[in-house]
Amino acid sequence: MIALGANIDSVAGPPARTLAAALERLGDSQLTVEAVSPFYATPCFPPGAGPDYVNAAARLTGLDDPDEILAILHRVESEFGRARDRRWGTRTLDLDLLAVGDMVLPDPATFREWQRLPPERQMMQAPDRLILPHPRLQDRAFVLVPLASVAGEWRHPVLNRTVDEMLRALPGALVADVRPLDPGASEPPR
Repeated sequence: MIALGANIDSVAGPPARTLAAALERLGDSQLTVEAVSPFYATPCFPPGAGPDYVNAAARLTGLDDPDEILAILHRVESEFGRARDRRWGTRTLDLDLLAVGDMVLPDPATFREWQRLPPERQMMQAPDRLILPHPRLQDRAFVLVPLASVAGEWRHPVLNRTVDEMLRALPGALVADVRPLDPGASEPPR
């Protein structure tokens, strides 16, 4: 499962077009796109760091090796002009590997360490290896709202809650900020 996001134009055009083109590109790889959520307009995080985002989620099949999947995701990001200059900055394309089945990488203790990292340290620190499931997916409405439409019953292997349960646990105001994107729109509403 992956989360997709963009908030600035890429070689494909505005963010919604970029996400659609990235999904096509993923389908040309060793991965098969099994399901795609609707696209959503979401506020930029942290506030003031750039334009609002277009976000989505997808369920992929075809490979079981997280490192191979991540390499494909990074290659596709690069094709759409992704630069890794600043943590939580603007993005032409962001493809986050959320989970691969019920794998916990590198181990439950390391997962818990990153999951419990205080927000002020999250902005400054990035893991030096892949952490699965994504350590903050349970906190992010912009991930859980789209993910619920393609994998609502997936159960987090450490937290033992489904996507639907994690979504229901979020504050309503966070969920309300994730607005369906008009299918004909190329940009999120302002």
